[in-house]
Amino acid sequence: MVGVRANKAHRDERIALAVLMSCSGIFIVAIAAILGYLAYSGTRLFFHDHVSPFTFLFSGDWDGLAGKFGAGPFIVGSLVATGFAILIGGPLGVAIGVFFSELAPKRVATAMKPAIEVLVGIPSVVYGWLGLTLLVPLIGRVFHTGGDGLFAAGIVLSIMILPTVISLSEDALRVVPTSLREGSAALGATRWETISRVLLPSASSGLAVAVILGIARAIGETLAVQLVLGNAAVIPTSVLHPASALPSEIVMDMGDAPDGSAFQHAMFSMAFLLLLIAMGLIVLIRLALRKRS
Repeated sequence: MVGVRANKAHRDERIALAVLMSCSGIFIVAIAAILGYLAYSGTRLFFHDHVSPFTFLFSGDWDGLAGKFGAGPFIVGSLVATGFAILIGGPLGVAIGVFFSELAPKRVATAMKPAIEVLVGIPSVVYGWLGLTLLVPLIGRVFHTGGDGLFAAGIVLSIMILPTVISLSEDALRVVPTSLREGSAALGATRWETISRVLLPSASSGLAVAVILGIARAIGETLAVQLVLGNAAVIPTSVLHPASALPSEIVMDMGDAPDGSAFQHAMFSMAFLLLLIAMGLIVLIRLALRKRS
């Protein structure tokens, strides 16, 4: 009887392992197919339509219908808006996560966590509409400008990534063993010294995941950014000036690009470049954390 149960357990384990490996294989193949298709379609602008990569990356002259494919303004807009969001929303989200995990009363943390998780599911159009109707006029009155631009987009993106960064940061800190806290207190460390020198380094991998997911949402956000950025295809000289970004420009121009044209290939090139930028930012964060450790 024991042998039969053991054989059944081993059989179930083999079946579960095969199912999990199949799911992992399907996922890897799907990701590879997406990357391969974007790489093929995105490089056709250079190899098929003979547009210089230097012109595409650094030129500010964009007119798809006229055959001018300088994506420099959109690249600058995407990098500045995303960088602004991460510099503000990243540290602020981690700090709030530390507060809920280590400092806030248990009742407050328990009540706030579901509210923060609900904020993650708010559609981006809601953030964009609130930014357009509330934030843009406020910035316009304060700085005597039109209000839309990189500054407004950065603030909206910072608010959008906060729930994700806060929730994941709090979870990463809560799984740190209690023995580390007790050991630090036994050595005479203050609460702040325990947080800054023990807990944050111990949870650095989880905190990195929180920031990386924040980057992933910020760099690919389309509708919210489109509503507050101004959508001007020029290289901005100030964060208060209107600009444009890669995702918003793809959405605006994709309907005007004929199938198989250089214009459509330029859309794929911008999508592929957006993917490379996101991957590059993630790799840089990983390398920075590895050097610190």
